[in-house]
Amino acid sequence: MKKKPIVDKELLSHLEKLPEDKREVFLLSDGSVRAVALQGTHTINQMRANHELGILETLVLGHGYLAAGLLASTVKGDDRVQLTIECGGPIKGVYVEAWAIGAVRGYLQEVPIQVDKPLESFDLSPFFGPGFLTVTKLLEGKKTPFSGQIMLQHGSIAKDLAEYFLTSEQTPAVVSLSIQFDREGRVIGSGALFLQNLPGSDNATLEEIEMMATSMPSMGKYLSEGKNSKEFVEEVFAKFSPQYLESQPYGFSCPCDRKRYGEYLQSLPLEERQSILEEGPFPLELQCFNCSATYSFSKDELQSLLGSL
Repeated sequence: MKKKPIVDKELLSHLEKLPEDKREVFLLSDGSVRAVALQGTHTINQMRANHELGILETLVLGHGYLAAGLLASTVKGDDRVQLTIECGGPIKGVYVEAWAIGAVRGYLQEVPIQVDKPLESFDLSPFFGPGFLTVTKLLEGKKTPFSGQIMLQHGSIAKDLAEYFLTSEQTPAVVSLSIQFDREGRVIGSGALFLQNLPGSDNATLEEIEMMATSMPSMGKYLSEGKNSKEFVEEVFAKFSPQYLESQPYGFSCPCDRKRYGEYLQSLPLEERQSILEEGPFPLELQCFNCSATYSFSKDELQSLLGSL
């Protein structure tokens, strides 16, 4: 993966003052509710730089990155989770993948997202339209992925993801995704929260916590002030005696590299390899959908890779 530079000096100065991104896990109310808090301002800004996104695209894909980061807290080891949204609105599709270890990558199907008039709010439901949300868990040692799907009901990744947990996994949950922009459209704070009933718990406590979550301060704004997600949970949910369990890294990362793309070229059918050598283009550029990194192969490199096959 190649990380594109963030060139906005004012934004860089702001990011230097913020703590590193991470995902933190708590228990609330004597272990009846599991809480996962994620701070991701650095990650969302790097995602935006790599994919060269505007404000609307950053908001949509950023919510996807935050949601996948939360989902990855439900698996372990080398397991990973894929979040896919396919829809009939201008967004068309969101595809994000996150690993239990904290890496996340993914892309929008449509960039830029087509809009008919300037944005009047951050309500994204008109941009999704009808469609489906799918969560796929690829578990180490399991040959078959576990997959669940629901129809989009809210046009909000947070609300539809909560609907997914209730419908597909029969687990009441609360999901909050927050990205704070400044007046110039910079992402100055970004965070997410996932509250989930644990087996054997009644729904009353989660319902009370959910009511509190609807009136809590913006997590993105809170984190933009240099505070961290642990402080957020301990402050907002103090009544429920948060018990801190663990912390894990979280960041934009993709395993692509030139070697993998070279191996991909070598695996192409003979006719395609011959066509590349004869017709080019030279240099041949291949772009990774998930991180927008571009790998360029000169004519000599292609001859070396494909000429003797």
